[in-house]
Amino acid sequence: MKATYLSPQSINEFISRALAEDIGDGDHSSLASIPADAQNQARLLVKGDGILAGVELAGYIFSAVDPELEVEVLLPDGAEVKYGDVALTVKGRAQSILTAERLVLNCMQRMSGIATYTHHLTELIRGTGAKLLDTRKTTPNFRLPEKWAVLIGGGINHRYGLFDMIILKDNHVDYAGGIREAITATQRYLQQKGKDLDIEVETRTLQEVKEAVDTGGISRIMLDNMPPAMMREAVAIIGGKYETEASGGITEATIREVAACGVDYISVGALTHSIKSMDLSLKAF
Repeated sequence: MKATYLSPQSINEFISRALAEDIGDGDHSSLASIPADAQNQARLLVKGDGILAGVELAGYIFSAVDPELEVEVLLPDGAEVKYGDVALTVKGRAQSILTAERLVLNCMQRMSGIATYTHHLTELIRGTGAKLLDTRKTTPNFRLPEKWAVLIGGGINHRYGLFDMIILKDNHVDYAGGIREAITATQRYLQQKGKDLDIEVETRTLQEVKEAVDTGGISRIMLDNMPPAMMREAVAIIGGKYETEASGGITEATIREVAACGVDYISVGALTHSIKSMDLSLKAF
C-alpha cells in the first residue's frame, strides 16, 4: 500500500510545478527545430549499477506533457540494474519527448541514487530487527520523490512534514525547560486542538531517557548521538514500553553496531542529503 502523500493528485501537483519551472512560456529549442507533427521514439539508458527508481513517476511526467505518448516499461521501480540496461522506451510526438526528457532524468537519477543507498544500508542491518528511516533533510520542493525513493529502496518514511507527527527535538526540549515540560505542554496542546498525533521525544542522556519514560504519554524515544554502550543501556531502561529510534551521525561503518543495540528504528539523514545520483540518459533510436 502506497504512502498517503503518493496520491495521483499530489504527484501531478509536483509535476505541474516542476514543468512550470522548466518550460516557462515554451520549450523553444524543440518548438523551433522539430516539426510539430514529427514522431519519434527514445529509450532510457542506465549508465550505472544500483536500484532503479522513478519509473512510475516518469510515466506520470510523460503523460502530463503529452497524454498520447506511449511508454513501455522494461524494468520496474526497485529493479537491480547495471550499466547498459534499458529501463523504458517512449514513443510519440518528438517535441513532447524532448520537453519531458530533463524532468524525467532529473527525477529518476536522484531517486535511483537514493533507492540504491537505502537498499545498501538496509542490507547492512538485515537480520537485526531494526528498520531504516529517512528524515526531513530533503531538497525543498522535491520531498515527494525523495521519500518515494526511500520506499522503493526498502526503507521506511518517517513523518512527511511538521504536520503529521510531533518530534520534540533538543531545541524544543531546551526552549520548553526540559523533557517533562516539553511532553506535558505537547499533550495539553493536542488535547486542546483535538488532534491525535504520535509524540516522539529526543533524548541525549540516560537521565533524559528516564525522565521521558517516567513522564509517559509518548510513542517513541529518540536516542541521539549516543555511543553504543549508552544506547544499549537506554534501550534497557525503556524496556519495550516505547519504540526506540537511534539517530545522529550514523554511517554505513557504524549502522550495524547501532542496530545490534536493540533499537527499533535507525534514522539516517544521508539517505536524502548525501547521495550520488545514478547516471541515466534518454536517447533517440
